[in-house]
Parts: sequence; C-alpha cells; structure tokens
Amino acid sequence: MLEKIQIVKQRFDEVSDLIIQPDIITDQKRYIQLNKEYKDLKKIVDKGEIYKSLTDNIAEAEEIIADGSDAEMVEMAKMQLEEAKAELPDLEEEIRFLLIPKDPDDAKNVVVEVRAGTGGDEASIFAGDLYRMYSKYCSDKGWKVDVVSLSEGTSGGYKEIIFEVSGEDVYGTMKFEAGVHRVQRVPQTETQGRVHTSAATVMVLPEAEEFDVELDMSEVRIERTTSTGPGGQSVNTTYSAIKLHHEPTGMIVSCQDQKSSHKNLEKALKVLRSRLYEMELAKKQAADSEKRKSMVSSGDRSAKIRTYNYPQGRVTDHRIGLTLYDLSNIINGDIQKIIDELMLAENTEMLKASDDVI
Repeated sequence: MLEKIQIVKQRFDEVSDLIIQPDIITDQKRYIQLNKEYKDLKKIVDKGEIYKSLTDNIAEAEEIIADGSDAEMVEMAKMQLEEAKAELPDLEEEIRFLLIPKDPDDAKNVVVEVRAGTGGDEASIFAGDLYRMYSKYCSDKGWKVDVVSLSEGTSGGYKEIIFEVSGEDVYGTMKFEAGVHRVQRVPQTETQGRVHTSAATVMVLPEAEEFDVELDMSEVRIERTTSTGPGGQSVNTTYSAIKLHHEPTGMIVSCQDQKSSHKNLEKALKVLRSRLYEMELAKKQAADSEKRKSMVSSGDRSAKIRTYNYPQGRVTDHRIGLTLYDLSNIINGDIQKIIDELMLAENTEMLKASDDVI
C-alpha cells in the first residue's frame, strides 16, 4: 500500500509543478484536465499521510513493547497499538477505493432527457413526476437545473423534457439514473380503480465541452422559427426558437426556452455536442468488456432499471435487487440512498477488476 501511495505522491508533485507553468495555464483543455487530476490525487495523498502516520505509530509501539524495559511505556504503547490497528482496516479500504482509476466524465455536468414511454397520458404524468424528483434532488445537493426544452402532455406532465444540471461531480452521480423507469399505480384517468403499468425513459448525457467534440458547423443546418406553446408576448411573434439538424447523424435538437435566439442556439449546440459525445462514449463502453459486464452503469437505454409501485409504497432497483418501502420520500427527491447503494455496487465491481492497482 505504501508503495502505491508513494507512486501517487510522485505524480501529485509533478502535477503540482505543471499547473503553475505559463504554457499549461494558456492551454485551457490541458489546464482543466490537470486541475481535476490534482484534486483527485490530493485526496489520495492526504489519506496516504494519515496511513503513513498510523503505520509509523504501529512500528513505534511494537518497538517499545519488544524492548519491555519501561512497564508504563509498554502499557501506553499497547493502547496506541490497539487504537492504530483498529483504524487501519477502514483506512486501507478507503484508499483501495480511491486508487481505482476514475472515469474522467464523472466530474462533468449533464444533460438529462426524460421521455414518456408506454402508457399514454399516464406516462407523461410519470415523466413529470421524475422531472420533479430530479429537480428536488439536485436542489438539495446545491446543483443548478436549467430547462432546455419541453413538450407538455395533454393531461399534465411532459411527453419530453430536456434539462441541464450543473454542479460538482454531477455525471458521476446522475449516470445511475439512465434507463427505463416503470410506475405501477391507478392513473388519474382510470375510473374503475385498476392498477396500470407505465414507463418513462431517462437519458443522462455527460455535457461535452467544445474541445471534447469537434463539431463541424457546415454539417449543421440551423432553422429559426417562432416559439410555440404558453409564454409571454414574444411567443409566436419573434423567430427566437432554434432547431438544429445534424446532417451526418440525422439528429434534431430544438430549444425555445430563452427569449434570445442566440441563447437558444447556445443551449441547442450544447445538447447536440453532448448527444454526439454520448454516442462515442457508448461505442467505447461497448468495446470494453468490463464495462459491458457492468450491471450498474451499462448505459443501456432499453434496460428496465427501476419500478415505482404506488399500491405497495415500494421502489425496486432491479440492477442490484434493492427494494425500499419509502416511495413517497423517494419520489419527492430522496434518491441518495439508492444512488449510494449503486455506487457501492459499482465500486465493488471495479475493485474486483482492478487487482493490479490494489
């Protein structure tokens, strides 16, 4: 363990020197990458110093006990040894997890797309419930939520809603929400009290920076239209809504949330970059056998990941077999306990696959 920590310390010292070099500071992409690496390495270095201090205490205590010439010192050394040995296993486990190679995308902001699936109006209402759940969760974490575009359902909720979430390590947390979410309940429109099953699909895309995706604007057709739907005086009067057509992939991205055409274009380009980046990411994951085997964050959009059963008040995450009878709190944004379990499952999986770094 000390050897691993020393290797990390050497790299930490290198990065510390690099991030103050003028040529690095002027290279935005490199500077951002090194800053992120610096923060990640610092966590390991700080824990490593505590670990070294503990092992030094153990060695010192064992030396005093072996000498045995001072009974009072021996007694104190035994207590010191006991305390240090009790702390060591948890600290070693923490460092083992920190040594697992980090996904560089985990620190990114995200674009989340929630779409109503099977179930008609009830699916749209459920998509609205999911959006509110995520909004509350993000707000509790101090993250910013910004709607890009939405299409309202005929009986409430949304046929589709796209929103950005910005904050610290957003993708590393929100990526576990990607997949098909099912709801089992009596719809508001149901007159005979029968339980229906509806679904909504959640996509979580790491937000791509300009230097992540080389977007050739000659391949993007920009269509400017008037906004539609409820709104102020500018709706249907100014050509502020933006629709992007990406010719090579056939992707279409719309944004009419802002009054300014320029701001709508900026948001739409951000979503387009993120979708293109996610396409490349999906190819990479498919080529990676360990990623493909992962049940937790496979990113398979067609995979049924979670069921919200209202009659029984339960939520079941099918990837790890977790069932919680706390639906009312969960649907109101208290999803951290589910995410914690998913993170633990993924870390354990990665730990098994990373024997070479442990």
